[in-house]
Amino acid sequence: MSLQSLALIENWPVPTAAAGVVRAGGTVLGTHGPVDHRFPLASVTKPLAAYAALVAYEEGAVELDEPAGPPGATVRQLLAHTSGLAFDEHRTMSAPGERRLYSNAGFEQLGDHIAKATDIPFAEYLRQAVLEPLCMTSTSLEGSPAKDGVSTVADLLRFAAELQAPRLLDPRTVAEAMTVQYPGTKGVLPGYGHQNPNDWGLGFEIRAAKSPHWTGSSSSPRTFGHFGQSGTFLWTDPDAQVAAVALTDRAFGPWAIEAWPVFTDAVLAELRG
Repeated sequence: MSLQSLALIENWPVPTAAAGVVRAGGTVLGTHGPVDHRFPLASVTKPLAAYAALVAYEEGAVELDEPAGPPGATVRQLLAHTSGLAFDEHRTMSAPGERRLYSNAGFEQLGDHIAKATDIPFAEYLRQAVLEPLCMTSTSLEGSPAKDGVSTVADLLRFAAELQAPRLLDPRTVAEAMTVQYPGTKGVLPGYGHQNPNDWGLGFEIRAAKSPHWTGSSSSPRTFGHFGQSGTFLWTDPDAQVAAVALTDRAFGPWAIEAWPVFTDAVLAELRG
């Protein structure tokens, strides 16, 4: 089956774009563009890093509620952006658990914490725990666990299939990662302004009732995923039982705010049709 809606990426004002859609179990419903082209992921790195953190949790290397990051914060709060750390600086802006402060620094401290707990550099831990078992051979972490991943649509479709039918983690752990942590917490969704509440799971943003949003108007509230400032996104819609990945080489901006929801709604409409 090939999805006509994926061809919408040809209209995007970007030099290079690729996209794909996958069901649980790994059935790829369609792709468009150079699916083996390696793109910088920016913040789409975070779900990969979070998944590695959850493997470390299941292996007993860390506990979700053990201290990590700034004083009083935990592994769970670093994953859920409630540690109180600033966006891109290793300084505290609020007490842990008070606000949803989206933080690259938090994911960097998470990576450091896991590296210390496992005695393995975080990029290598990610490779062993997630990338290698999923045959994501074109994916690597080349710096910060918050934003320095590089991958392909083909690889991320393998990861998106895993999110829908987990093999590396207990499905209960994945369900927890897709469940709102610290419900009712307000905060800014980068690129989309203040959200009340700004729902987040463990390393994954949860759509809920946010508006405006980078997913579609027909995306279910349970949709979870992440977008990146490098013009990238990955979402999984549990109600539609499908996931989509789109990678580009143009920075996120007004073009993406306009194009991405149209793309998502077209994909969901074609699948329903």
